[in-house]
Amino acid sequence: MAVPSILANITIPLVGIVDTAIVGHLSDAAAIGGIAIGTMLFDLLYWNFGFLRVGTSGLTAQAYGRGVTGDGLRVTDECRKILTQSLTTALLAAMLIWAIQWLFVTAVLAVVPCSQAVADIAREYFFVRIWAAPATLMLFALKGWFIGMQDTRSPMAVDILVNVVNMLASYYLAVYTPAGIIGVAWGTICAQYSGLLLACVILVASYRIGAVGLQEIRAAMRWEEIRHMAHLNGNLFVRSLCFMVVYVGFAMLISKYGDVELAVGSIMMKLFMFFSFFVDGFAYAGEALVGKTYGEGKEEQRINSIVRSLFVWSIGVGLLFTIVYALWGKENIALMTNDAAVLGASMRYMGWLIAMPLVSALAFMWDGVYVGATAGVPLRNAMIWAALAFVAGYLATYRTCGAQALYIAYFAHLTARVVYLTWKWRDVRDNAMG
Repeated sequence: MAVPSILANITIPLVGIVDTAIVGHLSDAAAIGGIAIGTMLFDLLYWNFGFLRVGTSGLTAQAYGRGVTGDGLRVTDECRKILTQSLTTALLAAMLIWAIQWLFVTAVLAVVPCSQAVADIAREYFFVRIWAAPATLMLFALKGWFIGMQDTRSPMAVDILVNVVNMLASYYLAVYTPAGIIGVAWGTICAQYSGLLLACVILVASYRIGAVGLQEIRAAMRWEEIRHMAHLNGNLFVRSLCFMVVYVGFAMLISKYGDVELAVGSIMMKLFMFFSFFVDGFAYAGEALVGKTYGEGKEEQRINSIVRSLFVWSIGVGLLFTIVYALWGKENIALMTNDAAVLGASMRYMGWLIAMPLVSALAFMWDGVYVGATAGVPLRNAMIWAALAFVAGYLATYRTCGAQALYIAYFAHLTARVVYLTWKWRDVRDNAMG
């Protein structure tokens, strides 16, 4: 279950790294910062719709578990209904994003403390990449559905295609066309729609799911049909808002320390997250296996076995990346920029780069377990406490530590997530098993 997701996830951080490297070698710190702010704008939008993947995964896995028959497992009507609900919600969300795009980018850039050069690049990047919104959000839903169906190979194929096309198209368009550095946004559009096309082909070829009629959509979207999904997604939406406090807050606050610190923060965050895509392979496996086990009504011992295995593998990945960053952290940063000022400033934060993997690994692992259990309330509460820890950590240290306060705050939020989710697990497990 985990290996296909890991293979796919390896390509995901490469996209951001390649985009940053392209911009870093073609332009200056302002350009790196502009792309970072532009990316942050999409994080601000898309994190709000993270429930399209997370909620779909848990609900589908449990429906899949309930669909056990004497001949094996099949695509049940319930699984198909969840897919229809998720894809319809994704399209409606994309229409909303298109409708508010100008107001959104204007409002956010008005309060983000960055130079005019950075803001201009961010705005240009945003208004190009926004046209990928329908494909991006529908891929959220499709990836969650595939994982819930115990199928990590299909999203692997989609992710690899998306990220390879993104890297190649971004490089070509940025280097060899008049688009310049904004070519990385056009590359993203090409990649997202390529991935959506492949996902639709897989639905038809592997699951025999074709076009969905208007009557089927209306039936699936009735309130009595979507009540459970709406309740879960409501909690996950609040969780996403708390994620924004942390990740978007980091990007916005680091920008006030200048273009060089903004560029450093962008690179360091990519390296913080690089290893998480390995851990996410096991988190996705946790979503699928825990959800399926609950759907089947299996015993507590089976759940505990899954969680123990996830814990061991997650800790192993965290230790591996601690060693990698301790030995070759500087070399990793140099891959993404040759700007001497950015390289020099990044050395002050190497300790955080080494310290983050272990605690992050546990946070992501628990997320996968709770998603499989469709435990939306504790997931929501964990991120509320984590967001408060981030804010408190920054306010307590920014006067004396400068930009270091943001890294302290980020570490505090991860710690709060791990502590809360570990504490609540026994209750969640017992309640879910009924």
